[in-house]
Amino acid sequence: MANTGPSEGFSVNARCLAFHGPLLYESKILKTYLPNEKNAGIDIEEIPEENRAAVAYLVHYKGWKSSWDEWLPQERVLRWTEENLRMQKELKSEALQQLRSKKTGGSGQGESTQQGGNAVALSSQKRKEATKEHPEAAARGTKKTRREADEKDDEYLSHLDVNIIVPDVLKAQLVDDWESVTKNSQLVKLPRSPNIQEILQEFRTFYLKRRLGNAETEILDEVLAGLQLYFDKSLGSILLYRFERQQYLELTRGNPGKVPSEIYGAEHLVRLFVSLPGLLSHTHMDQQSINVLKAHIEELLRFLAKNQKSYFVESYINSTPAYEAISRGL
Repeated sequence: MANTGPSEGFSVNARCLAFHGPLLYESKILKTYLPNEKNAGIDIEEIPEENRAAVAYLVHYKGWKSSWDEWLPQERVLRWTEENLRMQKELKSEALQQLRSKKTGGSGQGESTQQGGNAVALSSQKRKEATKEHPEAAARGTKKTRREADEKDDEYLSHLDVNIIVPDVLKAQLVDDWESVTKNSQLVKLPRSPNIQEILQEFRTFYLKRRLGNAETEILDEVLAGLQLYFDKSLGSILLYRFERQQYLELTRGNPGKVPSEIYGAEHLVRLFVSLPGLLSHTHMDQQSINVLKAHIEELLRFLAKNQKSYFVESYINSTPAYEAISRGL
């Protein structure tokens, strides 16, 4: 059987395939990092800390701007072979097919989160091959019967690992946000401009500059639609601090026909990603679907961090004594 997995023998400028999220893209090796070696010309600070213990490669995705160049662990870089090229096509085809196959969920809050989960879910029979955390599982998965695979799915659905990496500047933003609202009795002035829908659209425009194919574009649109739905369904019950509930009620009455993502902005959107791991437990998403969502969310978070001055308010507004009196009773 041909070895289609990662190789430690890639040289600079070598043509390869690299995973970005769950899909494979044509790429080129720019630099090679070997642990415990001198690695001349490489600034160790450029390499994510989690990738410094083993072989890593700086890759350039063909057709993408150099700003998307990134250091990848060796298991996310594959040889340029016919077999791997077939896998690349299969992953794209199956992801697109699954996006067009909508599932239905339960009721109540579970139904709303199920709908959001379905919007970003990308269940695939090849998910083991595309999941970098478990590259060795691909060979085993092909030998299992469908029933065995389904039973395995049921086992890990309740143990999904969703560890969303939030940039430090946004962690600080969340702390300042919490202090402003809960300690200083201040509020974000609403409606916000840009609102969440506008921010997501700007991110989409930014993301599509990489000249994605139809499958990748549809995946992106499904992810963004799912995030917007998650926000609209969870804001009133999960994301607000108690002191903000009166403002929410006033805005709801004053803006009939508008959903929260048309009124709120980046300050409240970032809170969603702190609560998202818990929300995802209500969905039937497999590990590959989680990886797709996680990859897009982390890129969105980096986009928000990069545009922090444009998207986040510089200061919160003071509440009135009348508002404070009413809000304390809620």
